Amino acid sequence: MKKNLIILLTLITCVSLVSGASNKKQSTTDRWSEQKANAWYASQPWPSGCNFQPSTAINQIEMWQNESFDAATIDKELGWAEGLGFTTMRVFLSSLVWKAEPVVFKKNIEKFLTISASHKIRPMFVFFDDCWKPESTIGKQDAPKPGVHNSGWVRDPSVSLRADTASLFPILEKYVKDIMGTFKNDKRILLWDLYNEPGNNGHGIASLPLLRNVFKWAREVNPVQPISSGIWYFGCQELNIFQIQNSDVITYHNYSNPKEHEMEINLLKTHNRPMICTEYMARRNDSKFQNIMPLLKNNNVGAINWGFVSGKTNTIFAWDEPKPNEKEPVLWFHDIYRQDKTPFDQAEVDVIRKMNGKN
Repeated sequence: MKKNLIILLTLITCVSLVSGASNKKQSTTDRWSEQKANAWYASQPWPSGCNFQPSTAINQIEMWQNESFDAATIDKELGWAEGLGFTTMRVFLSSLVWKAEPVVFKKNIEKFLTISASHKIRPMFVFFDDCWKPESTIGKQDAPKPGVHNSGWVRDPSVSLRADTASLFPILEKYVKDIMGTFKNDKRILLWDLYNEPGNNGHGIASLPLLRNVFKWAREVNPVQPISSGIWYFGCQELNIFQIQNSDVITYHNYSNPKEHEMEINLLKTHNRPMICTEYMARRNDSKFQNIMPLLKNNNVGAINWGFVSGKTNTIFAWDEPKPNEKEPVLWFHDIYRQDKTPFDQAEVDVIRKMNGKN
């Protein structure tokens, strides 16, 4: 109960700060109005899906670079997603792959969109990420570490590049504008998620300049799709304020139990904008399909859990509980299916299909 109160007070503080900042000058010139955002959301089927990484790829680089782009597995696994009634997938891009092979990268995005559309799925793409390994390289990626959650996932951009923003930001601007500019009118894309968990891994407020700039670059492209960056951590109020004040659609992450999750939903509703939970479902934390997915649907909040098919990312293991001697834990942390399509829990599959209106 004490933990719940602390979380609630922190959330209230955050929302109060955002409200107090609303009269200050913000870079929201071209932000969608509440009316436009809500009309857009009302025209969509309920957004439900997963954070998607094909089981054969350990990270964003292995997914997208030409030597390891696996269209056959993507097609197979998105077919399973269609069978569950999912309508979207959240998918991470890679500035490193773009820098190495921009034309091929865009062709692979086109292939991915074609496959997605064949399964009635409209993905949201993520540009930057502050999570997991600090450095990355193009080419063959390391093998997964047994029993270790996301042992090969990489931050984007690499930490070693971040000190020299005068050199880095022009490159990242070209990257964002090239990718977004190419697909800015493509209605197969649901949304642009500009920055995953800014401030994570100790970056804190140092992530704010890139966060500000990626919103600026995106507004200059002016895509037909909405843009957002999901709030996830309430220890850095400036990041939260900027994300909420500049996102067309409010997105957020929550891996907690239903009671705490509902508190956040009720507080974020005060912004009168559509909401999508772009990360949830950690069974150990009592964040499950059976208790969270109905909560989200009843509140008309989009539902995108972490993980789909267990594979190289090893996200069936918990963030902080490596188990190198186990093929799989008794209780999976994330993910739904094994690679032969047997589910971790058939009851979960039944709930997902029911929530998505699949008989």
